[in-house]
Amino acid sequence: MSINPVYHLTEDKLQKEHQWVLQAQKKPENFAPLYNKYYEQIFRYVYQRMDNKEVAFDVTSQVFLKALNNIHKYEYRGVPFASWLYRIAKSEVYQSYRDKKAKRTVNVESFQLFELIEDLEEDKTNENRKLLLSILSHLDTVEVEMIELRYFEKRSFREIGEILDLTENNAKVKAHRIVKKMKKIYTKNHE
Repeated sequence: MSINPVYHLTEDKLQKEHQWVLQAQKKPENFAPLYNKYYEQIFRYVYQRMDNKEVAFDVTSQVFLKALNNIHKYEYRGVPFASWLYRIAKSEVYQSYRDKKAKRTVNVESFQLFELIEDLEEDKTNENRKLLLSILSHLDTVEVEMIELRYFEKRSFREIGEILDLTENNAKVKAHRIVKKMKKIYTKNHE
């Protein structure tokens, strides 16, 4: 599986971004470069988990408001600043579910599903697409989040661990177990 270069920064880019954070920690007006860099990415993350675009905009606004208000608490850990934003976004999405008593949605496109199907089997039929959606519906929220981050957003295990508050190794193990679980459900329903 290829890694998405949009989410994986070089050491130089990480350092430049860290300088932006330090500037924002000194003066909140300096938060703009971080906001501009990550707004669209965080919005897509939120929107994929919501069934309403307006609610996704509201939740994304809350994410950046919380990030700005708590920038002084941010600690650099060698991963993109986005990892911290994703943790805030995850929390805000869950809060939105609780507030609205809404169900979590999985908003994925066919090409993303087919890529995951390739890990399960080579057949890309519409029947398999429906089966895969059915399999995803049997996973709990954390498992779906793990699949989304790894297969749909192509994040590294290190970033997944940072976002989900796990160690990198634990993220690998959990992802492997989830895919194994999915394959088992897939095989059982595909016989």
